[in-house]
Amino acid sequence: MLLRVQLGEEQKYVKLSELTFNAFLKEVCLKFNIPESRKPDIKVYDQSDTEVDSDVFEELVKESPGTFRIMLGNGLDTSHSSSCSGTSDDTIILNFTVCDDVEEVAAGEGSQPKRLCHINYEAKALIEKILTSKPGGERIMQEYGKTKSLTDATRRQMINILAAEMTETHGTSPPKSVRVMYAQGIVALFPYLEDPYSQHGYDHYYDPESGSGYLAWRLKTIQRKTAEERGASVSKSPKVGGPGRDRQPFTYDREPSDEDVEAAIAVLRHSADENTVREKMKMTFIYRQAMVNDEAKSSDVFSVFPRFLDTPGLIEQDFRLLFGEATANKFLEKWPTTFKAKVIKESHGLVSTTELLDLMRNAESAAEVENGWDSDMSAILLLLHLLPPSAQGRKRPGKMSAYQAVDQLIRFQKVGTSVQQHLDNITQSSQPYLLAQGSTQSSIHSYFIVVDKHALPCKATGSVGAFDEVFKAHYVFGTSYSSSLSSFFTFVQTTIYNIDMGETKETPRVAELRARMVR
Repeated sequence: MLLRVQLGEEQKYVKLSELTFNAFLKEVCLKFNIPESRKPDIKVYDQSDTEVDSDVFEELVKESPGTFRIMLGNGLDTSHSSSCSGTSDDTIILNFTVCDDVEEVAAGEGSQPKRLCHINYEAKALIEKILTSKPGGERIMQEYGKTKSLTDATRRQMINILAAEMTETHGTSPPKSVRVMYAQGIVALFPYLEDPYSQHGYDHYYDPESGSGYLAWRLKTIQRKTAEERGASVSKSPKVGGPGRDRQPFTYDREPSDEDVEAAIAVLRHSADENTVREKMKMTFIYRQAMVNDEAKSSDVFSVFPRFLDTPGLIEQDFRLLFGEATANKFLEKWPTTFKAKVIKESHGLVSTTELLDLMRNAESAAEVENGWDSDMSAILLLLHLLPPSAQGRKRPGKMSAYQAVDQLIRFQKVGTSVQQHLDNITQSSQPYLLAQGSTQSSIHSYFIVVDKHALPCKATGSVGAFDEVFKAHYVFGTSYSSSLSSFFTFVQTTIYNIDMGETKETPRVAELRARMVR
């Protein structure tokens, strides 16, 4: 645990391996060169100027983190607030926060984000001062106070206010430290807006590594409008998480010899026994992963391993070997119980269109849907509307809408129509998508994953299971996300499956939506 301690004008961090009153006093003495003989003279007070002793110190730190006042000597003056800026040499101001691991935050779904380590109180006060003094700022704070969130329109207004103040004070190209302070201040003042899965928690407002985020985008707009072009280029993000990343299997007994692999491939071409097929596919897993990650060989995977084309469940088996049981089960566990309802709720804040209203009606329907996709697939497509292609930074001419992007994820085919005819009509290779066969969109009999002009039968007969499989196909075959579905799939990857968290390049919109949903 880290405690931030201020003595006069000097601030230092004190690290405690043991959360006890005596250990705290000892570390404070060491950090500030206070003689140990004076340790009995140290008095600790909380924000209400109530004295804190060893009996309540641990409980108070865990349950009520805040600012503490510590004084030396016998003539104690408790009339001054612990937040006073004027302190004597015998006064220690202690600011501290409890630091939680990202894994602990991910496990505690439904609770407030806890990873607010090293709160920048100066930044928090700055943002609060700006918003309370600018037109529209009070309404922003009131909305957050009521909902513990901000709508897209309110968030844009907040960014506009803060960016205007920043450029007025620091010019149109403010230093990185200023941008970081503003981003820190936002999540310090509005803790429910923090993204617990990102490196700092405020990266969607400003990411110092890539120079991206809502504040950075607004500053670029201001720079463009004022014609103050800069030559400095934004550094590329080194984050490389997601499909196609070379990774070690989660679990594997042993790597077979080349002779064993060749023999297994030969058996796979002719065996009709499903158990034998699964066993030999497992034996050739490492060989196959090397193959799909080799650009020169990846296009041959279905000719070498044609059983993907007639044996459902092989994608699931490879994914489990790659990531393990816990990760493989996450979407099926979390989507129906947690994320579906939250996606539907968030979609009520979107601008209404005929397509969106149809999806919302079907997603919220407890009965069988008459027209359109079933409840689960409609909710999945609502997530696509929350993370549309045009959400990736500034809109560009010809950018595809969420409604148009649906075809990149799922297509409907009337039952009885030839799947091969569908494949023959494909003009170019594409990233994996679902082909749903049924009498209507709401009554699907079977699903196929279409990839590289091949149709792979899904084991699942429901829309949630089919989507789970098409997501996993990206990793099994080392295939990148479709550009129009990049934000959509990245959200599913990091927020629901928790794959490559903090190592994947994300848009601020992805991080912002996650911050709303994981609290």
